[in-house]
Amino acid sequence: QVQLVQSGGGLVQAGGSTRLSCAASGRTFMNYVMGWFRQAPGKDREFVAAINRSGRSTKYVESEKGRFTISRDNTMNTVYLQMVTLKPEDTAVYYCAASPGSYYDTDQYKYEYWGQGTQVTVSS
Repeated sequence: QVQLVQSGGGLVQAGGSTRLSCAASGRTFMNYVMGWFRQAPGKDREFVAAINRSGRSTKYVESEKGRFTISRDNTMNTVYLQMVTLKPEDTAVYYCAASPGSYYDTDQYKYEYWGQGTQVTVSS
C-alpha cells in the first residue's frame, strides 16, 4: 500500500501561481511513477503530468506544457506540481497518483494509488 497525502492549492488569481505537494508513505516511493490528474466540474478526470522513478523524465498534457512543472524529491518521498500563469479554466480538483508502470501512461486506470484531491480555484 502507498498512502498519498496532498497539500497546497486553494484560491489563486488568474495569472498567479501555486504549487501542489503530494507526500507518500508506505511502500518504496522510488518504485512508482508519479502523476497528476485533475477533474473540473462536470468533466472527466484528465491526465496532467507524470514523472518517472528517477525524476529525469517527464510527460505533460500538450496544452499545459510550459505552464506546469512536475518534479519529485525521492529523499522526501514527495512529488510536486508547480503551476504558473494560471487561468480560470485550470479550476479543478487535482489528484496525485502512483503507478507501477511507465511514466508514459496517461491512462488513470494504470495508477493504483491516489491522493485525496486538492481544490484549485482560479479567479478571473
